[in-house]
Amino acid sequence: MGGGSSTQRRHRPDYWLLILSTIMLALGLIVVYAISPGMSVSKHVSENYYVNKQLIAIGLGIVAFVSVANMPIRWWRRLEIPLIIMAGIAALAVRIFGEEVNGAYRWIQLGGLSFQAAELIKFALLVWLAGFLSDKLRNNELHINNKTLKPLLIALAIIALVVGKFESDLGSAGVMVAIMASMVYVVGMPLRRIALIAVLVFIGGLLLILGSGYRRDRLRTYLNPSEDCLSTGYQSCQALITVGSGGMFGLGLGRGVQAYGYLPEAANDSIFAIFAEKFGFVGCTILVGLFAGFFTRLKRIIDRAPDNYSRLLIVGILAWLSTQTIINIGAMLGLLPLKGITLPFISYGGTSVLFVTAAIGIAFQISRYTTYSISMSSKPEGTNNDNNFDRRRIRGAYHPDPGNR
Repeated sequence: MGGGSSTQRRHRPDYWLLILSTIMLALGLIVVYAISPGMSVSKHVSENYYVNKQLIAIGLGIVAFVSVANMPIRWWRRLEIPLIIMAGIAALAVRIFGEEVNGAYRWIQLGGLSFQAAELIKFALLVWLAGFLSDKLRNNELHINNKTLKPLLIALAIIALVVGKFESDLGSAGVMVAIMASMVYVVGMPLRRIALIAVLVFIGGLLLILGSGYRRDRLRTYLNPSEDCLSTGYQSCQALITVGSGGMFGLGLGRGVQAYGYLPEAANDSIFAIFAEKFGFVGCTILVGLFAGFFTRLKRIIDRAPDNYSRLLIVGILAWLSTQTIINIGAMLGLLPLKGITLPFISYGGTSVLFVTAAIGIAFQISRYTTYSISMSSKPEGTNNDNNFDRRRIRGAYHPDPGNR
């Protein structure tokens, strides 16, 4: 076995990640501003109510981003347990003190602001899971059921019970499962164990759907959206009408009527349909391109991340935001069943903006560092495995030739 050395070098962060995030936040604010008068009429609040609250949310998000982007990554290891405790308290508070909306308990009212516990749970989950899996990988314990598979199954059961059942938020539960699935796959967990988890998730999801009347209605609506456009299929039909009314180039910011009470949840869950109404097919294509560019930057940070813990954090963030984007857009286009889930950066909602910007702060901090490995053995230059996962590792880890820099 040959020896080797590995150093961590600081360099410029990925400013494209920041630029793309800022552009999408600005687009979301513009859309919220455009529909704020219509929303205020249907909700009987002041004309600038929604845009002002979104401005406050973005301001808090900027504070969160700056704070997190300047925190050493190792600090998150110390915050794993406090975050899990906070998430548990928030979930309990939502169930006890939260307001019931359409059979779901998802928000706690804090003065004039609302807090969605599921966003904190997602954030806490990816921070805990990154530390948990990186420890198991380092100690070569991925194959030991009692030390790896059992805790993961317990975490899944808690997610299904707390988020899927008590909060009745199956969409957020699905995003959390996607975070977990992506991280355990990338870290190299044996496929048989992943298959077992997938089967249990499928059975649990099926039971949650069949055990809820409104979820069964949503599934029927998805299979036949035009069956009852005046009742269970109302939001799906209105979403398709809204998307179609935008045409090629959209109606423009000052036109469109769907935000005046016709399209439910126009500012958050249905924001992509409103975006399509305002900017049309061309605008939606540009927005999807922005998301694709943003996810590509995250993938690039994964490839260059300095250690497995950092890499797992970014894998979780990428899985979180990409899954949520796919679910939201897919539901508005009739490609997926409706789920009460926001479109990252674009949707109105302070809690979503706060935790998404905090997650981007983590990615921005990690993008400052790269591991440069110098091989001292007879292996070909650049084949050091210190910057890769075992088995299904992410390809393209950055190992530049130090002699050429």
